[in-house]
Amino acid sequence: MPKVQAGEVQLGWREWGRGDVTVVFVHGNLASKDWIELAAPLFPAGLHVIGIDWRGCGDSDRPKPAADYSNYAMQQHAQDLLAALDALGIEFCHLATHSTGGIIAARMLLMQPQRFGRVFALDPITPLGMAFNADQIGVFRAMMASKEVTRAVMATAASSLFVPDSLAPNTVPRFREGLGDIQLLFERILEQTFGVSEGIWIGTPVNLNREWGSKELEHRMAEIRHPHLVLWGERDGWIPPADLRTMAAAMPDCRLVIVPGVGHSMNLEIPALYAGYFGAWFGGLAR
Repeated sequence: MPKVQAGEVQLGWREWGRGDVTVVFVHGNLASKDWIELAAPLFPAGLHVIGIDWRGCGDSDRPKPAADYSNYAMQQHAQDLLAALDALGIEFCHLATHSTGGIIAARMLLMQPQRFGRVFALDPITPLGMAFNADQIGVFRAMMASKEVTRAVMATAASSLFVPDSLAPNTVPRFREGLGDIQLLFERILEQTFGVSEGIWIGTPVNLNREWGSKELEHRMAEIRHPHLVLWGERDGWIPPADLRTMAAAMPDCRLVIVPGVGHSMNLEIPALYAGYFGAWFGGLAR
């Protein structure tokens, strides 16, 4: 995969389509640009979609984390992505985000508001951040040390792909029948997870906790005037719907849609449905 220089790091990226309307995908924690791989071929023909890996993820460089993980802060990821857009010659685009990509995008929007149009946010971590206690951060440390723990936790991020009883504590997640390419992609992105930097494993929850405590972005939500379509899967156990309602109420142009039967990762769980919402939001826009 190609890389683009973004300040001190090189970030992996890939593209789909050659249309006149550019959409940049900002992935979530422990993830990569590949999470829209199955949906992308179903996007409207008029789009040019670019996925960029955060530092520490996917095909990107993995700088050694600072002792306080400050070089993996949400602000740093936002600065990296803005530098990548500069290097790729993208002066204006729309954004599609997933999970933690939502709060990174919020920082991008506040830093360079004129550069962006619409935002399509799937199960986003809102500008409020997210609170993690020591035990919860300990879960991430356990995931770093165990593929079995990682598989069990990551399965809850795509819960509709698994037999419900197999997601209970101390059980091994079992795929539903007939998933085909979706199951293969899940296995591949699970393997990618084991290669991310400690700055991602531990730095992301530490820095999201700082965002939650500082309330900096919470107080600036009214400044984010870009049209937002926010989707929340009703089986998502990761993102508190109350945070999304707070976000939707505070932002001037934000619509929240609750989608039944899907978990935290519609882009992986039901790629065709994700592509449908994606196309409805971005398809047919003027350049």
